[in-house]
Amino acid sequence: MKKSKKNKTFALKRLKKVLKMEGMLTKVSEIRLGSLVSEDVMGNTQFPLIDKGTKITREHLQVLNAFQIAKVKILYATSHNEDEVREEYVQQLEQTFNKPLAPFKRRYKEAVDLYKLEFQSWEAGSKIDIPKLREVMLPLLEDVLRNRVRIFTLNEYSNAKDYLYNHAISTSLIAAVIAQKMNYVKGDVIQLAMAALVADCGMSKISSKIRDKAGSLTKEEFAEIKMHPKESLLMVKDLVLIKNNMKTAIFQHHERLDGSGYPCRSNGNTINIEAHVMAVADIFHAMTCERVYKRADSPFKVIEMIQQEEFGKFHIKPVQALLNCVADFGLGTNVELSNKSIGQIVFVNTNNPTRPVIKIAGFEETIDLSKNKSIYIEKIITKE
Repeated sequence: MKKSKKNKTFALKRLKKVLKMEGMLTKVSEIRLGSLVSEDVMGNTQFPLIDKGTKITREHLQVLNAFQIAKVKILYATSHNEDEVREEYVQQLEQTFNKPLAPFKRRYKEAVDLYKLEFQSWEAGSKIDIPKLREVMLPLLEDVLRNRVRIFTLNEYSNAKDYLYNHAISTSLIAAVIAQKMNYVKGDVIQLAMAALVADCGMSKISSKIRDKAGSLTKEEFAEIKMHPKESLLMVKDLVLIKNNMKTAIFQHHERLDGSGYPCRSNGNTINIEAHVMAVADIFHAMTCERVYKRADSPFKVIEMIQQEEFGKFHIKPVQALLNCVADFGLGTNVELSNKSIGQIVFVNTNNPTRPVIKIAGFEETIDLSKNKSIYIEKIITKE
């Protein structure tokens, strides 16, 4: 409570200083980092390239140059009388300095924080509290199931230090979207999401020295990691709010069709389909995130890798469902390519959705990624 009052007081002091500002059209080349945008910056796009009240960063300048935006309205100090400043600027500045995290991002962070606390309690021997986890997850699930493209930006919220907790939340959301695409009824979508959320609860029984090790694991250490699905099953077996087939999926989510997985090296039809949904969600998020021992990969590149390099390890239905999520991106979606070009999706190749046709910002040029394999979509440029 004290921290909240302190932040509010600080924001009001900042507000008084900035009340002497007025908007002025400014050449992009003359904009200083940290300047405030006083009105939405629009390109030939459905949504603003930069929202009103945003502080300019180097990335914003790159976007403006890429879309050949010549001038932007920026706030500059021009008046020494606070009464002369128009009311609209007062409202704008209040929003700027008291601007909360975007609703989804805020709820996501709250879920990660709660999961971390629960995980620490499991380390101490506490039982899993599914109702508590459901309460924080349901709003996130509702959001992601309405806006499936969010799963392609979840890796941007993660960090190497708290990867384990971010991974649990994100894998749950991705599994839910895959299940929805596979036409599971909503109740089972939620069941699968909650099962995916606690699939790695058994990691709480593994030494933190092994879990958090930055370098390569020894053969003995990896053998211990391979025991976590058994530990997870022991922790969930008496939970009445998780169905038996979901408990089986928790135990099997690291098994592979070709028998290369663990802990039992199960193969073929002995692995249930829900385990494959969790497995695809798990590996998709893991490969797109930066970790202490690896760099992050593009979500679109990862889908292609799952299709090609991991072919024969996962059931085709959840892999195809994840691929079909790419088709949810509408025409006009802003993207950054692996060569750092910025552009918009202007045509989706239905047979190869991860490789649409991109119109490069500021040029008449288009790139058909299905024909130019050396370039791929690095990330989606979103408002949040």
